[in-house]
Order: sequence, then structure tokens, then C-alpha cells
Amino acid sequence: MSEKFEVVNLELKSGDSLKIKGKLPGDAKKFSMNIGRNASDVALHFNPRLNENTIVCNSKRSNNWESEQRSDHQCFKAGTEVKFSIKFEGDKFNVKLPDGHEISFPNRHGYDKLTYLSVNGDFKVTSFKYE
Repeated sequence: MSEKFEVVNLELKSGDSLKIKGKLPGDAKKFSMNIGRNASDVALHFNPRLNENTIVCNSKRSNNWESEQRSDHQCFKAGTEVKFSIKFEGDKFNVKLPDGHEISFPNRHGYDKLTYLSVNGDFKVTSFKYE
């Protein structure tokens, strides 16, 4: 069953962080989290693919995907509760994974404020904190 969590009036600025907690079902294969201006202009697409043992990060401009950045550091496990955080540093995003490992991804579009967040796929958001 695919879940969807969406916030359309976010006010994420440089120095701000998002903390997300949720549950991965026992048959989880992948989920994605998008932060940007809207669904077609995404500054950070964070996509853990449990079935491929990889994490894909990307960005999207005017509904067109850009080049993928892949990390083979996969610490998400099906059937578990996890938390991770994203810090917006202005020129980049730092994603802190459940095991403490960090993935960095550039702010390719140069956005100074982000207003859109969505979480889709095999992940049920149980807690969302903005600071």
C-alpha cells in the first residue's frame, strides 16, 4: 500500500531542519521524499530503494529529472520504524540517515526558500518536526 504525506505551505530557509519519523512496512521496497517549490520543481528527491540496496538523490526542474546521485550506503530496513533528518544549508542539503551516516546533495536550483514537501511510497509518516 502506497502512502502519501504532503505539505504545500512549508517555509524552509537556509539553516532550517526537518525531522521525519515513520514506519516501513514488512514488504517495503522503496519510498521517496521531495523538497522543493512544488511537485514539478524539486530541489531534493531522496529515494531509498531497499530492493536495490541503494539511495538515489536527484532534482527536478519543470517536471524534468536531472542527473542521479547514488549512494550504496543503505541502512533502511523493511518492517522497522526509522527517523532521519534533512538540514537545508543554502547551497546543499545534508540528510542524516537513521544510523548517523550523512549524505550531502547540492541545491542545484539555488533556491533560498522551499515551500513543498511530499513523502510517497512504502513509508508511513508518524512524526514530522520542523526547526
